[in-house]
Amino acid sequence: MKKITLFLVLFVFATTFSQEKLDEVKIDIKQKGIKKSLTKTANTSVVTSKELLKAACCNLAESFETNPSIDVNFSDALTGTKQIKMLGLTSPYLMITEENIPSVRGASQAYGLSFTPGTWVESIQITKGAGSIVNGYESISGQINTELIKPLNDIPFFFNAYGSTDSRYEVNTHFNKKLSDKLATSLYIHGNTRVAKNDMNDDEFLDNPLGKQINLVNRWQYANAETGWVSFVNYKFMKDEKQSGTVDFNPDVDKLTTNHWGSEINTERFDLSTKIGYIFKDMPYQSIGFQNAFSSHNQQSYFGLNQYDIKQQSYYSNLIFNSIINNTMHKFATGLNFTYDKYSEFVNLSDVSRIDNSVGAFFEYTFDNNNKFSYVLGGRFDYHNRLGAFFTPRLHVRYNPWEKSVLRFSAGRGKRAANIYAENQQLFASSRLFSILDTDGKIYGLDPEIAWNYGVSFTQNFILFGKSADMTLDFYRTDFQNQVIVDVMQSSQEVLFYNLRGNSYANSLQIDFNYEIIKHFNLRTAYKYYDISTDYLSGSFQRPLQAKHRFFSNLEYETHISNEGQQWRFDATFNWLGKQQLPTTSSNPVGDVFPEFSPSFSTLNLQITVQQSKNFEMYFGGENIGNYRQTNAILGKNNPFGMYFDTSVVYAPIFGQMFYAGLRFKIK
Repeated sequence: MKKITLFLVLFVFATTFSQEKLDEVKIDIKQKGIKKSLTKTANTSVVTSKELLKAACCNLAESFETNPSIDVNFSDALTGTKQIKMLGLTSPYLMITEENIPSVRGASQAYGLSFTPGTWVESIQITKGAGSIVNGYESISGQINTELIKPLNDIPFFFNAYGSTDSRYEVNTHFNKKLSDKLATSLYIHGNTRVAKNDMNDDEFLDNPLGKQINLVNRWQYANAETGWVSFVNYKFMKDEKQSGTVDFNPDVDKLTTNHWGSEINTERFDLSTKIGYIFKDMPYQSIGFQNAFSSHNQQSYFGLNQYDIKQQSYYSNLIFNSIINNTMHKFATGLNFTYDKYSEFVNLSDVSRIDNSVGAFFEYTFDNNNKFSYVLGGRFDYHNRLGAFFTPRLHVRYNPWEKSVLRFSAGRGKRAANIYAENQQLFASSRLFSILDTDGKIYGLDPEIAWNYGVSFTQNFILFGKSADMTLDFYRTDFQNQVIVDVMQSSQEVLFYNLRGNSYANSLQIDFNYEIIKHFNLRTAYKYYDISTDYLSGSFQRPLQAKHRFFSNLEYETHISNEGQQWRFDATFNWLGKQQLPTTSSNPVGDVFPEFSPSFSTLNLQITVQQSKNFEMYFGGENIGNYRQTNAILGKNNPFGMYFDTSVVYAPIFGQMFYAGLRFKIK
């Protein structure tokens, strides 16, 4: 076991207290890590900062380990990058926003979730099904919106340090200054590095990449309740460097040679965003907001002998007006938005650059009687230089049939341009040839993707053996009319890209059960069933690397907080994944062939948090305690420049057990 030395201090949202003077009666209200509303129209759950402290969520990609709605998997055997799925579909079919401004998209699709440190996050809103049309037309399976810590609500200082047995070390510092009761600014500094080479499965390849990242953000917030003006300004800079490949690879002498197989992914990103809003003084139900964001994302990378460089410069603008019709039961939002993306993209020196731009108008009507029934009906019309002119409808309905229950329905259409290279970068780390079969479309020769999503959800809260419990049943279906197929089922020596020739759908069924076993001891469970089928050229198959059956369970226990702020917290998360369809490898030599389906397996993560005071706490934990590892994760590893090399077929952990520790310190 490697020795670890660390510090970690993160913003902890402690248990909330409410006191009322009735013969010194004290009411203790426990804040939930995941909040679900019975009155919101959309099927949205809110992940609070308390939930983010239950696991080693060093960045946004690692913030969903204890959330049953999101599936987290490794994307390949080299980069250590975690990808997320919702309703059985990968993140490109999700709209991922930061404070309702699109963030992880285009060039940042593969690694963008790792560019937001977990300590910056105040809460995460997860919406299943097609999201609001206010935020755009691309959402198909859902939306994930991240809210960062607000300067006016932040504490003066926060320090966090972390270290793990896979040689990853991380430091976060937050500085906040309130210049007045209306103006405040925050400076966040994040750095992480991995300094040692790990090869736990003795395949001569690094299990995790060497790397380092520096990440800075400066936020300004102004809010004047008297005049109704609110504004935010954010500046961000991020530089991330990753090195992976064989243990003996030295980029100074081996880059783009056949001496040793290696890869480097170097990314620089700059973001500037502004939000300004005005709430009408005598009409608090009426407001106008204007969002603007500019980003420059520059990635220089190579994978063995494959080179991939992409630079994306984007501008996004959204003007929103909110008001009512007659009374507050009838609300509406309307506005205009504009998006511009300039891609400078090179695949093995082949120039596939392009410019995308779109302008759109939207209108969304909300009826809400605050009791039994509400619905949100919206539509938007957009013109895109490559997608053409199109209309996007969305509908969300809520009905409360009886006390402590809610029934929801949603339906909507989504359309998107598939960035086939940026979204499938793991395939560059293989010997597969890239072939695009269609040539008449306007995006790499392909037509845009179109899909319809329908869903129904029912939640019932109840009392079981004197303790609170709730159960939720979700069913969603996504039908693709024109999907871009990433075909790894035809041959193990190439990947084919083409528009859907037949049928493609994704059915998702999820059953949640949450129960307070005893006071401060809670159980959260979920079973998920995915029926995802696509017609490939070689036949219909289950979606590769997607388990049909999954089971999730989380146990949390915490002691009562003493007057000095002392507390112990215990968390355990169990995941079981059933067999997964694997890409075809039947033409490979013996020893480099996967079976048709992977074996089922399970993982267990544990964490203990010791809060010494209201300002200081330490935590210790482990991931994959059972030490389950995928065997033969890299095909053709003995000849990485040969025709059978492939690192993209990953269905289970590579590294095995990982233990970590840290501490958090704050000054209020």
